[in-house]
Amino acid sequence: MDRLSAGSEAPGGGSAAALTVAFAAGLVAMVARGSKEWEEAGGIAAQALALQARAAPLAHADAEAWEDALSALRRAGAGGRDDGGARRDHALERKLERAAVVPLEIAALGADTAELAVVAAERCDGAYRADAAAAAALAAGGARAAAHLVEVNLGVRAGDERLARARGSEQAAAEAADRLLAAIR
Repeated sequence: MDRLSAGSEAPGGGSAAALTVAFAAGLVAMVARGSKEWEEAGGIAAQALALQARAAPLAHADAEAWEDALSALRRAGAGGRDDGGARRDHALERKLERAAVVPLEIAALGADTAELAVVAAERCDGAYRADAAAAAALAAGGARAAAHLVEVNLGVRAGDERLARARGSEQAAAEAADRLLAAIR
C-alpha cells in the first residue's frame, strides 16, 4: 500500500485493480464461510480463495510489467535507429504485450469474482447479502479499471481482440454487480 501511494509510476492502477479483486474474492469467501446453514458454502469459499490467490500476485506482476514497458518505451524514445532497431522494436512489442496480459487477466478474475458473489448472495445467510453485494461491486470496479488500462495504457485499437475480451469481462462483472445490487435494494 505504501508503494502505491509513493508517487512513482508503478505500482499503479493495475496493481490497485488486482488488490481490489483479491479483496472482493476474500469477501466472497467470508460470506460463504459465515453462512452456517448453506451446504455448498465450503465449495464457494474454496473457489473464492482460489480467485484471491490468483488475483493478489497480479498486483506485483502488473507493477513489474508496467515498469519494464515504461523502461523500454523510454529507451526507444531516447535512442535513434541503428543496426539493432528492428530487434529493439520487437523487444518493446513483447514488453507491451506482457503489460497488456496482466490487466486482461485481472479483468477476467474480476468478472469471475463478481459472478461468484452473485451465487453467494443467492444462497448465503441473509446477514451476509450486503457483503456479497459489496464483493460484486468491488470486483466489478477492479474489472472496469483493468479493462480501461488494457485500452488506454497500450493504445490498442477498437478491433483488437484483447480489448474485446477486456470489455467483455468488464461488462460481465458490471452486469453481475448490478443484478445483485438491484436485488437487495
